[in-house]
Amino acid sequence: MLIDFIRHGFSLQLFILFATRLFVVFCILPVHEFAHALIATKLGDPTPKQNGRLTLNPLAHIDPIGGLMIFLAGVGYAKAVPVNTYYFKDKKKGMALTALAGPLSNLILAFISVVFLFLSQMLFKDTLGSVIYWFLYYVAFINISLAVFNLLPIPPLDGSRLAAVILPDRYYYKLVEYERYLMYLVLILAITGFISKPIMFLSENIMRLFFNMVGFFFTFGR
Repeated sequence: MLIDFIRHGFSLQLFILFATRLFVVFCILPVHEFAHALIATKLGDPTPKQNGRLTLNPLAHIDPIGGLMIFLAGVGYAKAVPVNTYYFKDKKKGMALTALAGPLSNLILAFISVVFLFLSQMLFKDTLGSVIYWFLYYVAFINISLAVFNLLPIPPLDGSRLAAVILPDRYYYKLVEYERYLMYLVLILAITGFISKPIMFLSENIMRLFFNMVGFFFTFGR
């Protein structure tokens, strides 16, 4: 986005992209982290609430560096929700459900965005309709991409917590031991585009599925 601004200056497309990333930082990421906190709390862990994370207030979840990266590079992160598996009856299952809640919230938001996208095309025309369409399109696609990205079985992503259910403890704890370094590796791979092709492929197919599902209901309802 920054490179586009330097090269081409301000444009409507750049404005929509900026608005979308603003929405990601202040709405999508907080919902993702809140989902983690909510499920962990429901499973008996008071840690998220004690740390002020059982809230939709974006200020409780935003990481300054991670948020800035989203604006500059399109890839970033929020503050991880602290969870204590000691409170779960089944530690692995509890951690897996807590981890799954984040990506699942992204997919739900994406589906809702597609529904409103179809509605907007019925209600608005011309430039306003186009702006709303592309804003909701980007919101839906970013949500799906975040879900796919977070489900990669690499620490510290949510997918690694799901992998813990399958992996033997000795292998999983070995991965966790190098979590800090793997986090930097994941960010580098994402920013450089090394893992963008498989993520884009999966995201585009899920997006197509959502469009087909919502489009079917709108067509059927006429």
